[in-house]
Amino acid sequence: MAVRNSLSGQLLRRSSVVAGARFMSSWFRSIEPAPKDPILGVTEAFLADQSPNKVNIGVGAYRDDNGKPVVLECVREAERRIAGSQFMEYLPIGGSIKMVEESLKLAYGENSEFIKDKRIGAVQALSGTGACRLFAAFQHRFHPNSQIYIPVPTWANHHNIWRDAGVPMKTFRYYHPETRGLDFSGLMEDIKNAPDGSFFLLHACAHNPTGVDPSEEQWREISSLIKIKGHFPFFDMAYQGFASGDPERDAKAIRIFLEDGHLIGLAQSYAKNMGLYGQRVGCLSVLCEDEKQAVAVKSQLQLLARPMYSNPPVHGALIVSTVLGDPKLKNLWLKEVKVMADRIIGMRATLRENLEKLGSPLPWQHITNQIGMFCYSGLTPEQVDRMTNEFHIYMTRNGRISMAGLNTGNVGYVANAIHEVTKSA
Repeated sequence: MAVRNSLSGQLLRRSSVVAGARFMSSWFRSIEPAPKDPILGVTEAFLADQSPNKVNIGVGAYRDDNGKPVVLECVREAERRIAGSQFMEYLPIGGSIKMVEESLKLAYGENSEFIKDKRIGAVQALSGTGACRLFAAFQHRFHPNSQIYIPVPTWANHHNIWRDAGVPMKTFRYYHPETRGLDFSGLMEDIKNAPDGSFFLLHACAHNPTGVDPSEEQWREISSLIKIKGHFPFFDMAYQGFASGDPERDAKAIRIFLEDGHLIGLAQSYAKNMGLYGQRVGCLSVLCEDEKQAVAVKSQLQLLARPMYSNPPVHGALIVSTVLGDPKLKNLWLKEVKVMADRIIGMRATLRENLEKLGSPLPWQHITNQIGMFCYSGLTPEQVDRMTNEFHIYMTRNGRISMAGLNTGNVGYVANAIHEVTKSA
C-alpha cells in the first residue's frame, strides 16, 4: 500500500510538473510582433541604406545646416551650472515646482491673472506625450462617459494615447487635401454638430503633421463656437517658440481661449524648442474655476502619476528651470530658438523656389504657407515609395516632410526628386 501511494504521488507530481510546464510555455506563444512605428521605422530603413545620397526627412528632430544634431548654448550653460551642485534625490510626484512655475508663465503669460489667483493645477510630465497620456487618464477617470474629438489628420500617437487610456475617440475635419490648407468650414461644422460638452484636442501651433494653423481670426471663431457648445479644449503645444521664433506669438491660440473665459487643459513639451528630446521634460496644466479646485485637480493628477512612473526625472527639469528662471539665459534661449525657427522657414522658401525653378506645373505655395517642423507635401504614398526606392529619400508615407532634415547641401536634390515623382501628377 505504501509503495502504491508513493508511486501515485510521484506520478501526480510528474503529471503536475508536465502540465505546469505546458501551461507556462503557452503564456506568450500567441503574441505576435507589434507593427513597426511608422515614424521610427523610417529611421531604421534610412540607417540601413548604404547610398551616399541618402536623405532622412522623416523624423521630427532639429538638425543644423550640416545635418548635425544641436545642443543649445543656453542648455550647455545650464548644465555647467547644474553639474556638481545638485543632489539626485527623488522629485515630488508633481515634479519640480520651479520648472512648473516657469512653464506656466511661458504658456499663460508672465503676468497671468490665473497664475496669481492659483487657478491652475499643474504637474511636471514626461514631455508632451506623457502630458497627453496623463490627461487622457484623468479624463477617463473623472468623465468616464466622455469621448475626445481628434483632428484629421493628427500626430499618430494621439490615437494610441487616448485609446490606451480607454477614452473613445471621434474625429473632426481639419486638413483640406485639395487646397493643402485648413478645412475651416468642415472644422466648424463638426464642432457645432458634436454633442454639447465634448472634449476637443487642438494643436496650439505648428500642427503636426500638416503645418497648417488657423489664422488669429479663425481661432477667435473656433473659441467662440467651442464656448457656445460647452466643449472642453485640450491643447497640445509641442512647438512654442519653434514655430514662428516667438513664444508669445505661438501661444496666441491659448491666449484667445483664456480671454474668452474657457477652462482649458494644456500639454507642453521642451523636446523641440530646447532640443531636450531625450530628457523627456514637459508640463501638464488644467485651468480651473478657483484655487480650491486647482488643488484638487493637481492632487488627482499626482494620484494617477504615482502608479504610472512614481515621479518624473530631475535633470531635464533642472535644465528648463535654470534656463527660463535666469533672465540672461532666457534671452539667449529666445535668440537660439529663433535661429532654429528661421532656418526652418528659410528651408521652406528654398524648397519652393527650387521646385518652381525646375518648371513644376504644380502649385507649391503651401510649402511656405505652412509653419513649423513639418510640411504636408501632398505626395501620395506611391510617390513617397518612389522617393525612397529611386532617390534614397526617406519620409513617412503620408507625404509629411520634416523640414529640419533639409539643408543647403540636399534641398536641391530633394526638390529634383519631388519634381521627378510628381511630373505626371
